[in-house]
Amino acid sequence: MKFNWMRYFSRGFVILICCCGAIVFGSGASVGVPDTASWVQLSPASSPPARSYLAMTYDPDSGNIIMFGGFDGTGYLNDTWTFDGVTWTEVATNTRPPARAAAQMAYDSVTRKVVLFGGYDGTNYLGDTWLWDGTTSQWTQAAPTHHPRPVTGPMLFADPNGRVDLFGGFDGHFYQLTMWQWTGFDWRRLSPATVPYARSSAAVATNPTSDQVVLFGGLADVNPNNTWTYDGTTWT
Repeated sequence: MKFNWMRYFSRGFVILICCCGAIVFGSGASVGVPDTASWVQLSPASSPPARSYLAMTYDPDSGNIIMFGGFDGTGYLNDTWTFDGVTWTEVATNTRPPARAAAQMAYDSVTRKVVLFGGYDGTNYLGDTWLWDGTTSQWTQAAPTHHPRPVTGPMLFADPNGRVDLFGGFDGHFYQLTMWQWTGFDWRRLSPATVPYARSSAAVATNPTSDQVVLFGGLADVNPNNTWTYDGTTWT
């Protein structure tokens, strides 16, 4: 089993959770963190229980960071938490994804939903798709006709066109190099002329200056240290 990083970049503040957890950029203008290039350790009144391999992203509709699941050392989790820059809040939802670790999620600005895919529940590699609505704070399971292979550590990211794309992952046997795009109701296979080498668990972020996705590293048969960029059409 291979596990993963999670990341989503927007503007504002940065949240880092260890171990093997998440780096997230949010939009919080009133977080109270100095406008300097330095790390500040926060001390929220309450926090989610300790865990690794959680999924996390920023949801512009609610203005919160969304966190789901993970592994606490003994079991797999399926709780949902939000963070507004000051306070963590556990969200009671009508339904929610099954417990898992090593899933990924990213915000789709076209459909205005957070898309969650993949993970591992201790027995199975997962290939289900779930959507988070930041206006209602509820999960809905999608029913796509097509979907990527069940994997851990896929790279989910918002491409420059606003859609959520998925690359790679680990299916328990092989690292993947396929690429997919979420259309709002189905997964569509993409076929760029060139793609990064097969891998899972790479770090992925969007550079707002160049309007390109940047991918680095990850897990593979030989762990890569190469850097790739994606402009919505072409990997370089």
